[in-house]
Amino acid sequence: MDCDLTTSSGYVSDTSKSQMMEERANLMHMMKLSIKVLLQSALSLGRSLDADHAPLQQFFVVMEHCLKHGLKVKKSFIGQNKSFFGPLELVEKLCPEASDIATSVRNLPELKTAVGRGRAWLYLALMQKKLADYLKVLIDNKHLLSEFYEPEALMMEEEGTVIVGLLVGLNVLDANLCLKGEDLDSQVGVIDFSLYLKDVQDLDSGREHERITDVLDQKNYVEELNRHLSCTVGDLQTKIEGLEKTNSKLQEELSAATDRICSLQEEQKQLREQNELIRERSEKSVEITKQDTKVELETYKQTRQGLDEMYSDVWKQLKEEKKARLELEKELELQIGMKTEMEIAMKLLEKDTHEKQDTLVALRQQLEEVKSINLHMFHKVQNAENSLQQKNEAISSFEGKTNQVMSSMKQMEERLQQAERARQGAEDRSHKLQQELSGRVSALQIQLSQLRDQCSSLEKELKSEKEQRQTLQKELQHERDTSCLLQTELQQVEGLKKELRELQDEKAELQKVCEEQEQALQEMGLHLSQSKLKMEDIKEVNKALKGHTWLKDDEATYCKQCEKEFSISRRKHHCRNCGHIFCNTCSSNELALPSYPKPVRVCDSCHTLLLQRCSSTAS
Repeated sequence: MDCDLTTSSGYVSDTSKSQMMEERANLMHMMKLSIKVLLQSALSLGRSLDADHAPLQQFFVVMEHCLKHGLKVKKSFIGQNKSFFGPLELVEKLCPEASDIATSVRNLPELKTAVGRGRAWLYLALMQKKLADYLKVLIDNKHLLSEFYEPEALMMEEEGTVIVGLLVGLNVLDANLCLKGEDLDSQVGVIDFSLYLKDVQDLDSGREHERITDVLDQKNYVEELNRHLSCTVGDLQTKIEGLEKTNSKLQEELSAATDRICSLQEEQKQLREQNELIRERSEKSVEITKQDTKVELETYKQTRQGLDEMYSDVWKQLKEEKKARLELEKELELQIGMKTEMEIAMKLLEKDTHEKQDTLVALRQQLEEVKSINLHMFHKVQNAENSLQQKNEAISSFEGKTNQVMSSMKQMEERLQQAERARQGAEDRSHKLQQELSGRVSALQIQLSQLRDQCSSLEKELKSEKEQRQTLQKELQHERDTSCLLQTELQQVEGLKKELRELQDEKAELQKVCEEQEQALQEMGLHLSQSKLKMEDIKEVNKALKGHTWLKDDEATYCKQCEKEFSISRRKHHCRNCGHIFCNTCSSNELALPSYPKPVRVCDSCHTLLLQRCSSTAS
């Protein structure tokens, strides 16, 4: 079923195209006949026409049919609109000389429809003798006419250019048309074929002379058309050369663009491979850093456990010291009489307490440094992984323990103040306790030396931890640098992708331009083929008029006189006397022949012969 539908739709489109081609051909022939009859009647009347002239009315009717052929129907709220005044309004934009016609047509109060305005525009353009020029401007800008006409319309095809060439002959006419009294809106455009039908029986022998004059006028008109067509052919050849050059340039640009695209694709592949390698390396480095951080966390936990054990031992010693202090206070209350011995003992105790205070201050400073270092490392490790929250909890417990130590130290200071107060009451008993305190002081000194050794070992461990943390900071900075490099490379890859997209867009645009130029070349080839056919028809007419043999363009490949081959720069030219083909240098002379009232192109040999004949007849 789908195949049947497609075949039926293709058949319908082919039939519609064939109908449009037939309509174009018929309209072109009718235009030729109407222009021919109009010129004949104008010659008989003295080249001055009025609005009541029947061939002129029929010419406008045929022109209206040509402009309406293939018009697109514009839908609106009122209904469907199909008028040819829309494309005629474009002439005002393309050619500023036509602005006077457009303004005068719009200012006419009798015209109420677009059809009437279009007819008035045609009247005024004919009176100005610029109808062919204005329509040529429209046909040269077919991209603007595509909004109003179908692709197979007469104005969009080569028949439009042919009609414009036919309209050039109307510039000879003088038309005096009055637009005020006529009703252009309600006129019915019907073609009257009776004007173009000839009756052989009505021809008399007395009108043969008129026929001969008509034939001569038609011949002159054909010559003018021939000149116009030769000029258009030359313009088309120059355009074809320019298009060939532009096409070659575009092909070179396309080849360069394709090479550049291939190189960019290869670079993209290399960059992708490099990105994959970088990603693998980054993943490996991240895994290694994770393993290192885990090991460092385990070592940190072990060191924390050792510190906790050390702090527990210190707490035990402080408790023992508290018990000893309590015992000393009891003994001091009992031995008040021994003041001198207690003063010496208290001096020693004061020295010991000062030393302990110094050691405690040093320990506090070390603890504060440990706190700051732990906090700094906590912030860095927290950005690297969320798993380091355990470390924060350990630090918080450590801070609680240090706070407890601080509170205990404050309690010790308060007790020392109480001891100093009780010292005054225990001076009497100090003398008796000197001997007993000497042994205890030696034991305390031994304990202080042990504490100092433990502090030195703790300082060494803290230094090792600091070094490990510095190495971790360096590794983190290295990872950050590598991540920044990866980000910059990713940005470069994105920029390359954008360039690739832009190059693809440029390639698509160049392909579109090439397709358009190929279509233009095809259209130019069709136009050239049609113009060649028309030239051959004109040559056949000239053969009948002259009686000389007229060589075809394909038969001659070199100049008959200089025997040089023809090319794009060396063009072919016919001699109007002998009919042979010569180059421009060998046929640059012009003379008035009996069959041509105006001077035409003649070869050098015919030029000399004709001059000799003229001189002989004159003598």
